[in-house]
Amino acid sequence: MKKSIFFIVVVAQITSLFLLGAYSSARAQVPQEDVALVALGKQLFFDTNLSVNGQQSCASCHAPEVGFTGPDSLVNLDTAVYHGAIGARFGNRKPPSAAYVGESPNLYYDASAGEWAGGMFWDGRATGAILGDPLAEQAQGPFLNPLEQAMPNARFLVIKVANSNYAGLFEQVWGPGSLSLKDVNGAYVRIARSIAAYERSTEVNPFSSKFDLFWDNALSAGKDVTHIRFGSGGMGGGGMGGGGMGGGSADPYRWQNYRNLGLTDAELQGLAAFNDPNRANCASCHSLAPGADGYPLFTNFGYDNLGIPRNPDNPFYDMPPAWNPDGEAWVDYGLGGYLQSAGYDAAVFEPEMGRFKVPSLRNVDLRPSAAFVKAYGHNGYFKSLEDIIRFYAWRGLTMNGGLGMGGSGMDCGQGGMGGGGMGGGMGSAMMCDPNLFPPPEVDQNLTPMNHFNMMDQANILAFLKTLSDGYQP
Repeated sequence: MKKSIFFIVVVAQITSLFLLGAYSSARAQVPQEDVALVALGKQLFFDTNLSVNGQQSCASCHAPEVGFTGPDSLVNLDTAVYHGAIGARFGNRKPPSAAYVGESPNLYYDASAGEWAGGMFWDGRATGAILGDPLAEQAQGPFLNPLEQAMPNARFLVIKVANSNYAGLFEQVWGPGSLSLKDVNGAYVRIARSIAAYERSTEVNPFSSKFDLFWDNALSAGKDVTHIRFGSGGMGGGGMGGGGMGGGSADPYRWQNYRNLGLTDAELQGLAAFNDPNRANCASCHSLAPGADGYPLFTNFGYDNLGIPRNPDNPFYDMPPAWNPDGEAWVDYGLGGYLQSAGYDAAVFEPEMGRFKVPSLRNVDLRPSAAFVKAYGHNGYFKSLEDIIRFYAWRGLTMNGGLGMGGSGMDCGQGGMGGGGMGGGMGSAMMCDPNLFPPPEVDQNLTPMNHFNMMDQANILAFLKTLSDGYQP
């Protein structure tokens, strides 16, 4: 008996070392980067001197320790909207992540799908039409925005870069005279492209999460993660508890067939619920399709109106009329608002009112400590992953009539098991409360959403925590 146990332990250790070696090897197999260009972009990204008073850099709102989004726990808990270099000035939205977004195409309308996609910023206004690169266009925006880095003009920015301690690196990368004031616009573009290169680098996008190790292991085992689900049999979409009863053995995509590849059962069930069209169906927008590096980016770069409530603590409501002429009556219309301001006809912009860019979910839980607060949603209304997951499920149940077998019939109409899983009666009652969350800020063009039970909510949370970079097997 002892020999058997010893044998099992040794095999497990050898297997672990093999998987770790394969993981490290996969991490090393990345396209060659222009090291100097990335280094230059990093200098620009972290330089607080590239603001009107030397108080703010790109990293002030997009810090690596939190997945390149807002790094101040107190701000996230309170307003969620960050002040600019001039402390009394505020933007109107939560900082999105600057990581894993470099593959977003130019803003375009997909006539076959009837949807817009691409561009940068929450509203897509960095379309890519000018530079052919939405990420570089986005990098230009904050420098001259009076509510952010507040530089008076591009000339002033170029002068500051020319006087920096990395000006020599700039000319090494872009050539002699690349910071000449005779070509301010060209220098401004080169600054932006440098930052975009850093934001596309392996330092910002390392694909080093627990999920990525699981993805590599599944690929090696010949298993397609993009089809994982609860199975074609059993209780279906609104089943008992977490769905452990579902799926016949003939279904190669049921979650049980992905065991022993790096995720726990709870994380696997969360991924299955995330991907299953009859459960939460998150992957319909936060796609599992692999990107250019061979790993999912967890976004389709599209736009949706989730029905997120107005954030009453948004300091933009109190900004002077020069920046917010509507005051407290201001409504954030997202993509539709941008399309309207860009001169599109009402037939184009009205169906897009209230829609915002689908963010990547990578590093969605990355934080320096367990007590650190991150904000979620374009306006930072939600203060925890648990809260926004609950909102998704509640919206699918009470505002959309529920889709799939976990919908309103099982949860509210009969007071049954679907809403709270096994023994989740109090959860069901809470989920059926039509006033659990305030009404949407923009109550039109709402995206249809699935309801999913309380056990699925807990498992999806467990799965989302596997998307944080820096995982050590």
